[in-house]
Amino acid sequence: MARADSGRTGTGSGRTNGDVGGEGDVGGEGEGELPAYRLRRERELNSLYTTARSLTALGEVDEVLRSIVRHAHELIGSDFAYLSLLDEEGRLVVRASAGTISPEFSSARLPPGFGLGGRVIESKAPFWVSNYREAQALPHDPAFDLLVPREGLMALLGVPLLVGDEAIGALFAADRSERPFEKDEVALFSAFASHAAVALNNARLYEQTRSSLQRLTDAYRTIEDQVATMERAASVHEALTHVVLTGGGPGDIAQLLVEHLQGTVTVQDRDDIVLATRSPEGQRADSEGDLARSLREEARGTGRCATVRGEDGTFRSVVAVRAGGSHFGFLSLARRSPPEPADVRMLERSAQIMGLLILMRDARVEAEERVRGELLMELMSPAPLHPAQRDRALARGVDVDHLDTLVVADCPERSASDIVRHLKPLSARWSGLAGEYLGRATMLLRADDADAAAHALHQELGRTLGAPSLVVADRIVGQERARSFTLTQRCIKVLRALGEQDRGAATQRYGMYALVFDPDRTDDLHRFLEDELGTLLAYDRRRSTDLVTTAAAYFAHSGNLSRSARALHVHLNTLLKRLDRIGVLLGEDWRSPDAALRLHLALRLHELRAAVGGAG
Repeated sequence: MARADSGRTGTGSGRTNGDVGGEGDVGGEGEGELPAYRLRRERELNSLYTTARSLTALGEVDEVLRSIVRHAHELIGSDFAYLSLLDEEGRLVVRASAGTISPEFSSARLPPGFGLGGRVIESKAPFWVSNYREAQALPHDPAFDLLVPREGLMALLGVPLLVGDEAIGALFAADRSERPFEKDEVALFSAFASHAAVALNNARLYEQTRSSLQRLTDAYRTIEDQVATMERAASVHEALTHVVLTGGGPGDIAQLLVEHLQGTVTVQDRDDIVLATRSPEGQRADSEGDLARSLREEARGTGRCATVRGEDGTFRSVVAVRAGGSHFGFLSLARRSPPEPADVRMLERSAQIMGLLILMRDARVEAEERVRGELLMELMSPAPLHPAQRDRALARGVDVDHLDTLVVADCPERSASDIVRHLKPLSARWSGLAGEYLGRATMLLRADDADAAAHALHQELGRTLGAPSLVVADRIVGQERARSFTLTQRCIKVLRALGEQDRGAATQRYGMYALVFDPDRTDDLHRFLEDELGTLLAYDRRRSTDLVTTAAAYFAHSGNLSRSARALHVHLNTLLKRLDRIGVLLGEDWRSPDAALRLHLALRLHELRAAVGGAG
């Protein structure tokens, strides 16, 4: 039989393949061999068409590749068969094989133009060699040649896989012994390769179509999801608008978000105080920790939603509530699943709406407080109240005729305006007015017990201010509000002189010091101090001595001479001489119980008068 490759030349074992025809050609067979030849050809053709039909029924590219090499292996009867396709760089890459031994051969790569495969691709025609290793006419690739002895490859036939005029790869039949490939084998293998190329191309087109369909399906689903997200966002926006128009608060926004986000929603003010917490039905709200506090700092710093997953698996998202350049608090979400981008946008939009609500509320409150502050100033004025002013107060739930108590609050660590900011919410509960008057945080209210009112307000301020404060109340007599104001602020100075730093009380509780802080009793105080201390004061002025200070230190230390001397920073003998001089001026009985009581009280009132600012 002829060793031919359809008119092309191959080299093997030092021999050259001839052209079609020659010894063993079909035309030279005897008449007795013709029926057998026809029968064999008929079986081969039937096998070819059966194989081709089976290939057309396959859809997956990898499945078609495996089926091609399996049928090629059976059809040509070679030791093994393999199929290589061209990659993007023009290399032939083995994609499927049957009957191979070496695992490395199953993924072999052949550079463009090398080996028998390169000849087949360039010529787009079949080519074979009886001994690949000795085929000197073929350019050999060193890497591929290392695989040849491992696989035992000897005779090799390659036919192109053509799609139209384009070669997409090659199909190979190989034997591990030297042999020629007959003309009929080459023709049969080429016909099979043609069918295989069509089936492979169809599989590729099917895969591309399916991929395109999947992309279209995914795109359609994405559009559906986007539409659903937009409808959901529109629904939330409509609900938020309704909250704004109906004057809703943080709790309404939190409940709205719970319905759409299915998690625990918490609203906090600028002082991190929880204003509202809402959770899905049957779900317990999680307590926050250091993680939530650090999240708040991040959200406030970036101005965007910050999310982190805690050790318990809960995702916490926090966004700062801002409006008009001011910070009003935080809006947070806690749930088991991570927030989607649409959820984050919903949180951020809700925080903006909440900021606007707070800004509107603060504007209303500020306007209301301004009116209340003006009312307070008008009430503190000695001029009679105009009926219109009385009506304005009644419209705000304040009956000026029943405001019978005046309160002054003082906190060294806070400004008067800051104290007023904390007093104003309390004034509504007391049906009163709060504001700043003559630099003091002042409040007019109605109370049955001034001392109890001062104590209650002191407790409230202590919780909100977080600092010690003095709160003094005075019962207003008639319309003498200005007099009550003077009494309360002077009483605060007396309390500080007495060492009080954190207390709430009425002026009546310190009635024994009324001589100091009551302006109406200034003359009484002056006469009492003149009677008891006049001689010592006059002596100190004339001689530039400190007898009054010495007497005060003596009583302050209960008559203990050593401690009194140390407090005055004088020698004990000096103290004794001063005490003797006091005895000469006041009389030797100045340390008797009654005289000592009057002198001690006078000295204390003299110190308090100086603290209040009335010393002459």
